[in-house]
Amino acid sequence: MPEKNIEFGKYGALGSKGHELVARKLDEFAGFVATPVGQRRGLMARLNYLTRTDHARAAAREAGLTVTDRTIKAWKDGSRTPSARSLEHLEAAYRAVRRQNVARHLTGRLNRAGRGTRVEFHPLIQSQVTRPHQRVVEYRHLNVRKWDRIVSTWAAEDQAAMEDVWIDEVVQDLGSQWGAYEYVSNIGFSA
Repeated sequence: MPEKNIEFGKYGALGSKGHELVARKLDEFAGFVATPVGQRRGLMARLNYLTRTDHARAAAREAGLTVTDRTIKAWKDGSRTPSARSLEHLEAAYRAVRRQNVARHLTGRLNRAGRGTRVEFHPLIQSQVTRPHQRVVEYRHLNVRKWDRIVSTWAAEDQAAMEDVWIDEVVQDLGSQWGAYEYVSNIGFSA
C-alpha cells in the first residue's frame, strides 16, 4: 500500500509524513528557547545554555560551535555582535545539544515504565480529491510502548532513520491498512 504514496498529493490530498509530525511534537516537548537567536535575550539564553559547564561547552563544540571562548565572552559582554552565519551555527549547536540533553528524559516519559503512550493518527485531508480517487480512512489510535529508537533518531536529527523506525515499529502495527497512514493530517500524543 505505501508504494501508492510515491506521488502523494497528485489528486489534491493534503498531509505530512507521520515521522515529521512526531519530530515536531518532540521538539515541542524539548522546550527550546522561544525568543529568536537574533534578539539579545535569545542570544544570551543560548550562550548561557551552551557555556555554563565544561560538559556543555564540550557538547557545543562537538555539535559544531567553533568560535573561541574569547569571541563568546565578547558576545556576552555586548562588545561584538555575531554575524548571521555565526547565529545559524549557534542555533544549530543549541538545538543539537538540547535534543541530546532531553532525549533520555523524553524516552522515559513516553515509555512510562512499559505502559507506553497513546498515539492518535488523524487521516489526511481529502476535501480537494475527487470522489473516485478518495480513500476510506478514519481516525485511528495505537499505544506505542517502545520509544527508545524513535527518540534517539530524533535526537540525532536523522530523518531517514526516523522515518524507517516510525514506519517499521509503529505504523505497521495499525494492521493491513497501515499504508494509508504513512501521510496524515496530524499525529497527537501527550505525555
